[in-house]
Amino acid sequence: MADKENFIEVGVAKIDITPDYPIRLNGYGSRRTESEGIIQRIYAKALTIGSDDDGPVVMITVENCGLPDELTEEVSERVKNKTGIPRKNFVACYTHTHSAPCLTNAASFIFSADISPEEQEKIDDYTQQLKNWMETVTLEALTRRKPCRLAWNIGELSFAKNRRTEGGPVDHSLPVMQFIDAEDNLQAVWVSYACHCTTLAGADNHICGDWAGFAQEEIQKTHPDVTALITIGCGADANPESRMRPMPEGKQEVFETRLAYAKEHGKALAQEVEHQLERDTKSISDVPIGAFERVNLPFDKLPTREEWKARAAQGGAIGYHAKKHLEMLQNGEAIKTEISYPIQAWTFGTELAMIFLASEVVVDFSLRLKKEFDATRLWVGAYANAFPGYIPSERVLAEGGYEGVGAMIYFGQPTRFAPGVEQLVVDTVHQVLPAEFLT
Repeated sequence: MADKENFIEVGVAKIDITPDYPIRLNGYGSRRTESEGIIQRIYAKALTIGSDDDGPVVMITVENCGLPDELTEEVSERVKNKTGIPRKNFVACYTHTHSAPCLTNAASFIFSADISPEEQEKIDDYTQQLKNWMETVTLEALTRRKPCRLAWNIGELSFAKNRRTEGGPVDHSLPVMQFIDAEDNLQAVWVSYACHCTTLAGADNHICGDWAGFAQEEIQKTHPDVTALITIGCGADANPESRMRPMPEGKQEVFETRLAYAKEHGKALAQEVEHQLERDTKSISDVPIGAFERVNLPFDKLPTREEWKARAAQGGAIGYHAKKHLEMLQNGEAIKTEISYPIQAWTFGTELAMIFLASEVVVDFSLRLKKEFDATRLWVGAYANAFPGYIPSERVLAEGGYEGVGAMIYFGQPTRFAPGVEQLVVDTVHQVLPAEFLT
């Protein structure tokens, strides 16, 4: 039993965010109809650390493909107005499941076609409801705070595989944080893994949390009174290795096989978590201090009007993207030359530093940061706060391909990033993390 001064106020809560009606799902551009049912219910969960006197932090994790920047900012502002919790202490993460509802302004060009007004109205309504759910679950978690001991360690899980290059870089680390109350009961487990939630492919059109959803179910099956939270690391160029396995013939057979793989990956993660819960851990004795900065990431040279017209004539995804930008020009709207990119950190004294990078960040960032900072005291997360597109390293940007160039059109961005974005991101991480964590 820890000394009394090592206890920190912790609250957890969850809320069901599964729509009870058909709705377009995000993640796969080939999926052009509304959802056909529910494989697994999806949730938003909130974790709060610290008493009111401490200045608590809040982490929400949402089972969705991606949260737009403006959505996170609105929910944070609502929470601040009701609780006083500042933006630097509020982070919203998402599991990046490709089997959850579309949100307004999240990868808005994903289908390379306009969405009907009726379908868009459902998306807009669901987006508004999700904001309310996120606010509600945060406020509930704050009311449920109780003294807990915090401890963490780093496991390893191997199902993530580089999807760009055979044998390419991956981050198989599995940081696990546990929250244990004064009666030695496990209250919550927070886990992070760097891999896409894409075990289920675009041919399926059901709501599901994918491997992250099944992992949470498995953890909670073993520990019925525990809330399991999963966030995603720098896995933008990593898929579950089962995506590369041969598939059987027939749509139903493929669906059943992929679903079995998602459950398999979820069970593997839960088993590694169980192993980590039985190991020696590193104690955390300080309430985290939040830090938040934005950095502007510039785009490369924008296409000319003539180039937009030539692309529009191609048709398909490239043509749709160009057509939309031509409409912007015709309406007198400015085409973006950069994005505002949020970077956030929590530091638990000198014991642990957490970094939250926005959107789909490739693995090179995690591997680099673990060299520049003490990897034994660093937790690198991505898929947080905003969803502007893929964030490529210099290597991936130079190589091109989907993560370096091709995906930008589905997020409605005008072109690829300019060289140098990796250094801009890393320099900002150095601003928000204390020098005590440097190697």
